[in-house]
Order: sequence, then C-alpha cells, then structure tokens
Amino acid sequence: MQIATLTLCRFDGWADRVWAFAQMGLARGPLRRAPGLRFFKLLGSGAGSGFAPVPNTAVWAILAVWDDADAARRGLSGGVFARWHARADECAHLTLSTLSARGAWSGVAPFQPGATADDGPIVALTRATIRARALPRFWRRVPHLDDLIGDNGDVLMKVGVGEVPWLHQITVSVWPDAASMARFARVPGPHADAIRAVREGGWFAEELYARFRILDASGIWQGRPLRDALT
Repeated sequence: MQIATLTLCRFDGWADRVWAFAQMGLARGPLRRAPGLRFFKLLGSGAGSGFAPVPNTAVWAILAVWDDADAARRGLSGGVFARWHARADECAHLTLSTLSARGAWSGVAPFQPGATADDGPIVALTRATIRARALPRFWRRVPHLDDLIGDNGDVLMKVGVGEVPWLHQITVSVWPDAASMARFARVPGPHADAIRAVREGGWFAEELYARFRILDASGIWQGRPLRDALT
C-alpha cells in the first residue's frame, strides 16, 4: 500500500537555517534518485503556526509519497532525511495512509486512497495554488481562520507550509476523529464563508484535498514526542 510521510524539522542556528534553505534546491537530485519515492515536495513555513505570509526561516518540511511501507522506512532512515535529522535541533515524522483525495498537485494526483477508516486521529491536508488576483483577499482571511483552528479544542496539531511564499500554500491539521473534523468544516461561520468565497471567486488555480489515517508518529516536535501530542 502506498505510504505518505510528512517530515518537519526545526533549525535554530543561522548557519543551519541557511543550510536548510539551500536544501530546497540541493536535495532535489538525491530525492529524485531515492528508491521507491514517487512524489516529493520540499517546503518552507510561515511565522507563528505556519499560516502567515511572513516566512519562518527555522521550520522546513519534506512531504513524500512512497511505494510502500518498506520503501518509506528505508528512505526516512538514510539519505536526505538522515542529513536533515542530524543537522536539525528537532525533527518529527508523520507516516500516513490515504483515506481520500481529490484534486491535483503540480498537475498530478499523488495520493492513492487505499486505507480503511478507523476511530483514530484523522489528518486533513489542503493544498492550493492561489491566483495572483486573489492574493489580497485570501491573505486577509488567513489570520482569522488560523485563530479559528487554533482555538478549536479538538485540533491536536496544525502546521502551515508552502512551496512558494504567498502563492502555493499547504495546511495540515490533525483531528481526533472524522466527526470532529466534519463539525468544524460544516458549521456556519467564517470557515464556511471562506470556502464559499473561494468557489465563487475562483481564487485557486489548482487545489487538492486529502484525508489520511496515521500509521505512525515519531520524533520530537515543539519540545515533546510527537506521538504524545497526538493522543
């Protein structure tokens, strides 16, 4: 079964941050040659929780899609991932199987649904390429929506990352179950209004929505074991 992984790393020293920034270009070749790696994206983040137009030079991420669990285990233990882990002040990994996916990312559909839902946590990923004409309206809404997610007691974790600042945005949130995620998505209010504005205004040139089951959570994030943060 196809496996997706999200690796988050924090680099405190300025020399390490410059190194991580350079990895956005230098790591592409080795990742393209990694056995069993079918799709990957090297990602930066925004200030605060990540949902901000101001870059955060400390936090960087790799999203990867692997042929199977064995390929993911081998990949995360060596190569680019091992170098990031050795250099970073903290790193964490989410290992995921896809429950559902619709839309495209760089013209392809990278996630193949195959997992069976259970009663465990659900990871929601939203990715969009924002049209230039919609940038002011999009970013005016983001701080309020960020607060809404952050103030929601059901949210176990949230991360904002992106490929190109302001234009290509990815949000990842972890919910205790599908029901709590659905309640947030469907309740009338600013979130529903923003979704309606996106649809009616055609703000996105490309978009993708995916839901995942967590197979494993490892490493340290924000000073504590990631596994503990998600329970």
